[in-house]
Amino acid sequence: MLEYAIFSFACFTVLLVAKKWIYPSSKKVTTIPGLDPSNKEDGNFSDIARAGSLHEFLLDLHSQYGDIAGFWWRQTYVVSIASPELFKAHANVFDKPVNLFWFFEPLFGSQSLQFANGPEARRRRKIYGRPFSHESLKKYFPKFEEIAAMVETKWSLKSETDYVAVGEDMELFSFRSTLLNLMGDSFHDEKLVQSVIKAYKTAWDELERRLTGPVPPDENDARERSFQEALLYLKKTVKHVVEHREQSKLQDEQLLIDVILQSTTDEDMLIADVINYMVAAFRTTAYMLTWAMYFLATHHDVQSKLHSEIAQVLGEKDVVTDSNLGQLRYLHQVLQETLRCAVIAPWGARVQDVDSELGGHKVPKNTPVIQAFGVVLQDEKLWPFPQRFDPERFSTENSKSHQTYAFSPFGFAGKRNCPAYKFAYNESTVLIATLIRKFEVSMWGDQVVKPAFSFVTHPQEEIWLKVSKRK
Repeated sequence: MLEYAIFSFACFTVLLVAKKWIYPSSKKVTTIPGLDPSNKEDGNFSDIARAGSLHEFLLDLHSQYGDIAGFWWRQTYVVSIASPELFKAHANVFDKPVNLFWFFEPLFGSQSLQFANGPEARRRRKIYGRPFSHESLKKYFPKFEEIAAMVETKWSLKSETDYVAVGEDMELFSFRSTLLNLMGDSFHDEKLVQSVIKAYKTAWDELERRLTGPVPPDENDARERSFQEALLYLKKTVKHVVEHREQSKLQDEQLLIDVILQSTTDEDMLIADVINYMVAAFRTTAYMLTWAMYFLATHHDVQSKLHSEIAQVLGEKDVVTDSNLGQLRYLHQVLQETLRCAVIAPWGARVQDVDSELGGHKVPKNTPVIQAFGVVLQDEKLWPFPQRFDPERFSTENSKSHQTYAFSPFGFAGKRNCPAYKFAYNESTVLIATLIRKFEVSMWGDQVVKPAFSFVTHPQEEIWLKVSKRK
């Protein structure tokens, strides 16, 4: 009997140890509450898939476990934080956990700033910020106006029975603005612009398939061949633009491409960083504009108030400049509420190579920490009726009650927030002021628009608008 009891206890102990080895528990590394892995290899990836996206998974995770919670990113333990107080505690962390951004590597390249940490990353990040300084931003307004006028002309040709594919138009505007202002006059060539857009979309769509699909395609697959051809075209185009600027001695203009060119002699790093910034600057703005036009089309009281402000500040002929930008206060509120309500950028992440503390818990060194921006932007304690679109949340008076870091749509940590966020605000302001001054927008039919939460939140399908010329 004693031998049987000893044998049973030994078996139980072996099984317990085996369970701990096969399914490592979050309690093993920290006191932070959260999930145990659902699968040895993939951790909680199946839970993320069931939720629909990482953002939706994080909403559920924090509703269960509070402002700080842990889960497993494959075999890596990850902490997620979702409160202004915890964001503040993490505000000075600079380095990124490279393994959480693996999906960008095929497009950006391993040498891009996206995957750089430490002193070298700080050096490059500081240098690349120069084209987005206050003085540098002033010179972009004429090109913003030029490209906005192209959209205005296109819409002017529409009749009351025509519809506008707003996402397509916002993407094209954002792409043209990014290429022309950050990469130079090579992109006055419309054929080149269209070719770059086509290659970019091919590459980006493939990355999104890989994120949600079971396995990446092999090298002989048609999808993989298309991806590699698109990527090769983007790299060749960047190389040709760099050579053009070198040969034409145009670097004194100090566009982004010039600054990157002057900061490195490594061609692979140069091309990687140009593609990285080109994609980042374009994508967020394109979807911010798309969602803004959607919210204006579905909230005619907001649109009417915005039109009144634009008419008062700009009249019939004036254009947006650095000097009158600040007077378009309500337009800025519309953009802020768009970023909050649509959750354009749902999350970011940082990592430290030393043990740290968050929310009274130890965070072991090298543990990735996700900053769940989207969870905080939808927190009803901070934003009553969070699903409601209400630009008055950001009025001068109401903004006084906002907690620091409660509104962080472009990130905040370690001086590594989006360097082009003012660029994005400025170009968006120019386009919206141009279009809303001339047109009234409304939804075409009874379309129900739903978000797809991915790298950047976008509509699940194209948004169709009706545009009417104002009298």
